[in-house]
Amino acid sequence: MKAKAFDTRLFKRILKYTKPYKNRFNGVILFAVALSIFAALRPYLLKHTVDEYLQPKDKHGLLIYVSLMGIVLLLEGLSQFYFVYWANWLGQDIVKDIRTKLFQHLLQFKMRYYDNAPVGQLVTRSVSDIEQIARIFSQGLFMIISDLLKMVVILIFMFYMNWKLTWIVVAAMPILVFITRIFQKKMQVAFEEVRTQVANLNTFVQERVTGMKIVQLFNREAIEFEKFKEINQKHNVAWIKTILYNSIFFPIADIISSLCLGFVVLYGGFHILDGDKFTTFGDLFSYTMFITLLFNPLRQIADKFNEMQLGMIAANRVFDIIDDEESTQQDGKIVAQHFQGNINFNKVWFSYINNEEVLKGISLEVKCGETIAIVGATGAGKSTIINLLNRFYEINSGEISIDNQNINLFTLESLRKQIAIVLQDVFLFADTIYNNITLNDNTISREEVIIAAKKIRVHNFIMSLPDNYDYNVKERGVMLSSGQRQLIAFLRAYVSNPSILILDEATSSIDTYSEELIQKATETITKNRTSIVIAHRLATIINASKIIVMDKGQIVESGTHQELVTLKDGYYKNLYDSQFSVAI
Repeated sequence: MKAKAFDTRLFKRILKYTKPYKNRFNGVILFAVALSIFAALRPYLLKHTVDEYLQPKDKHGLLIYVSLMGIVLLLEGLSQFYFVYWANWLGQDIVKDIRTKLFQHLLQFKMRYYDNAPVGQLVTRSVSDIEQIARIFSQGLFMIISDLLKMVVILIFMFYMNWKLTWIVVAAMPILVFITRIFQKKMQVAFEEVRTQVANLNTFVQERVTGMKIVQLFNREAIEFEKFKEINQKHNVAWIKTILYNSIFFPIADIISSLCLGFVVLYGGFHILDGDKFTTFGDLFSYTMFITLLFNPLRQIADKFNEMQLGMIAANRVFDIIDDEESTQQDGKIVAQHFQGNINFNKVWFSYINNEEVLKGISLEVKCGETIAIVGATGAGKSTIINLLNRFYEINSGEISIDNQNINLFTLESLRKQIAIVLQDVFLFADTIYNNITLNDNTISREEVIIAAKKIRVHNFIMSLPDNYDYNVKERGVMLSSGQRQLIAFLRAYVSNPSILILDEATSSIDTYSEELIQKATETITKNRTSIVIAHRLATIINASKIIVMDKGQIVESGTHQELVTLKDGYYKNLYDSQFSVAI
């Protein structure tokens, strides 16, 4: 949805976030009023200083009025300080609240949302766009209110002092307002393009930095560099448009202000030379200040309105995500305390893309304490079963139940707490090994982690690292080998004490030594626990209670290893024979 030049509905929604900070909001308005009064008082005092004390050469009165102007200047400075400080403080608190709400909403999205949303774009929305919302208050709304108040108060003082000179100034204002309005419309379009190009640039850079190994491995540096230059150029062009409009507008505004001042001096000067008492030297002195004070806010309002537009565009993008309820997962109401581990898939159909079914009426039963294995070619639907069991995606039809309860009835938190997964591609945070194991769960003590590590024979490996359990593995665990990351993932799953354990290709792409440790760890953590193992290496699943063979989204065979290898021309037998013939 494209943001309007000024979307009243959107603006009211943003203002709702000021309610918890009502006193501070009112305080900012109060200081804006004080600031406008003090700003107008200085030229007014200057007029009286020139007319009543400077021309008559009254040194004592001149000293008093200059001192009074100094006090007013001090009060204006204090008002300016508190106005700017509180406005920025308010803006940052509002941003904190919106960012919290946005991130909480992101945590509730279905995995399908992240399949389609570029990570760089989400980062832009969560960081730079939200920071821009803060500028609505720090550089936009309150600054505009302050500038408008200044203009109103200054015009009141000017009409009170000399209405003839004031009409000259007022006559020039519609011209500047008209030019300002054109400028605002042009800038609104330009800023829309800027935000789009910023998101594109962030997305591109984030993806290439994450995939830098692939870029270098396939000698894509030159190609990716050319793509970056193209995107960067579009980003540059978008910003240059805003620079061009600013370069045109502000000189024109300065020329209009200077011409207005010239007419005032000319008109007032002729009246003084003709002996007209209606205009004084004090008027001319004060009006040089008044015109600057009046036209600067008018000119700056355009700039501040640009900040408002940027903030409104950013808010529109952020609220688009917050308002997306279709992508959020529907939570159940039953809190799962502990599962016995009976799992049932009943005629489950599922597709990632409409009309392209990945699972085609799957029916599957896993009994409490069983270890079943799922094998099949890539794309057969093995990992999809795991995704659906954890409700990362919602099924098209059928039913998935645990302990005879539809999994949709359980709260997502309690459901996933009872299911632990060890993935092939282990994700570790840039944190200590201990925090990566517990995931900052304060209910899991260090002693429990150490005991668990010893049980699955991971303790010695961890103790061999610098700082042991406090060793920082850096981003995505780059300081560890793939096998070491897998061992940490096994320990992470074990200490969570799940009712159901899932191993998704957990022994692929690792060295022989790590595989031996993982095999022993697997025996320990699957004991007396319902477990599902997805594996390419059939040697790792020979002792499974049951082996499920999948092909093109359907179960084609099911049974123990001994049963399946006896099937003539069976899918599993052919797969097993091919693997072991290669091994021989």
